Amino acid sequence: MNFIIDWLSFYLIEQPEEEDGIKQVRMTRYLGHDEYQRSELRDFLDGEFARIAKRKVEMNPKTEGTPTKLGQFVVEPGHPLDSNPNYALLNRLLAAETPGESKEPCQELVQSYLRTSQVRGGVLIVVRTRLELLDERYVFILKCDFEQKTAVITDEKSLISNVRMAINAKNMKSLMYPYMIESGMNDPYHVKIHQFSHARYFEEFLRFIEYPQTVTQLVSDEVISLARQHIEYTYPEESEERVREEEAIELIAASPKRELAEKWEHETVMEAMHIITDRQPEVELKFKLDHMQIRTLLADYGSNLHIAKVNGRYLVVLEGEQLQFERGVSPVEFAKPKSLAEVVKEIEERSSHYAQPMVSMPSAVDDTPPWD
Repeated sequence: MNFIIDWLSFYLIEQPEEEDGIKQVRMTRYLGHDEYQRSELRDFLDGEFARIAKRKVEMNPKTEGTPTKLGQFVVEPGHPLDSNPNYALLNRLLAAETPGESKEPCQELVQSYLRTSQVRGGVLIVVRTRLELLDERYVFILKCDFEQKTAVITDEKSLISNVRMAINAKNMKSLMYPYMIESGMNDPYHVKIHQFSHARYFEEFLRFIEYPQTVTQLVSDEVISLARQHIEYTYPEESEERVREEEAIELIAASPKRELAEKWEHETVMEAMHIITDRQPEVELKFKLDHMQIRTLLADYGSNLHIAKVNGRYLVVLEGEQLQFERGVSPVEFAKPKSLAEVVKEIEERSSHYAQPMVSMPSAVDDTPPWD
């Protein structure tokens, strides 16, 4: 995958020593194709465009901290895509044939970047490229932050010299437009952004691009939606019980940590689980049993993972054909497994002294889920 550079705009952004100081562009250079070929930037950026294009990205990332994401242009209902200012600006950059034609849209882009909170000093590079052979156009926006306390070996006298404004491509932030699904297939509705940083300012400087929900957020929303349906089905009329259940669901939705609610029968949980895993087969299931961490797939619940209760204590049963250990030999590796009945009997005997009497609540209507 070889990219031909048509033009490149280079901006050196100065970070004042005072925290509240206004950042400004200290140096600007516009290079055409031939100038780029002769410049030091060619060695610096060599291979970066192909790496950015090949970098894998999910439509819905697994976590909020995923470095590579797809951004989608925000469009108001009834308005065309080109009404989005960021889409219009990126397409002006895409259409610019020469460094001269790129100056005005590049200046707009840089000013938008400088207005973003938490912007750091460094180098901002805007490039228009073409994919060789297919002749398809792409815009790359690259940002390199300055390295802290960088030094180089100079000579025998001074030994080292401080480099105040050093950059490298290792942690470079990048934006590519349009999103290349694969060579020869582009998606003009999305941009691909890469940022290895806790500060999300590189995502924020194009304000009319939104980033999709994570898989965790999608699943959480789906579960809360199913729970609300279940409440409406179980309590069709307004009642105190329905209000209490709705309040409990709102509390669950807002809480970062939750305990087992014990509200649904196993069959109801299985049906809800299948609805989610049919759409998202790789959804994870993570929880803690006291100090022990369990991490598996949601699809394993009911087949390879089981949750039970013995004398008021929770029991998690993991089922499989092979049990493997990693480095660090322990005596557990030599154990002859007991039968499940023996284990349950031991738990019952051990926990009988603090077992609490169970009070069963009458079930309302029936537990058939509304989505059945």
